[in-house]
Amino acid sequence: MKVDVSGEIIFKTARSGGKGGQNVNKVETMVEGYLNIDLSALLSKAQKETLHRKLVNKINTAGFLQVKSQAYRTQLANKKEVVKKINQLIALALKEKKKRLPTKPTKGSKEKRIDSKKKLGEIKEKRRKIRYDGP
Repeated sequence: MKVDVSGEIIFKTARSGGKGGQNVNKVETMVEGYLNIDLSALLSKAQKETLHRKLVNKINTAGFLQVKSQAYRTQLANKKEVVKKINQLIALALKEKKKRLPTKPTKGSKEKRIDSKKKLGEIKEKRRKIRYDGP
């Protein structure tokens, strides 16, 4: 399922940490993106419930999906990264998992299991004390 919510994201900038010298102290390159899932017009009610269930660790108490990026040295690149991350999170959460089909053991695996049981039985049989019943 492909959903592009880039128009509904609220951006907030701050000074980025890490390397960069004097540029770090002046330029607000770190970008945080917030998406209010409950107020989103692009998502259905069922999709919103699914997102709340699957992305519970990424949603804050106010109900906003929160993502940040400070990987790049420009604000624009970090904004694009935030949009990309949010769209990926939503797409991953809305993707339905395939139902597992139970498989049967193969003929070879059954034979191998029985052979190993027989070998173990023989080993245990050899451990027993030998009884001598006289003439």
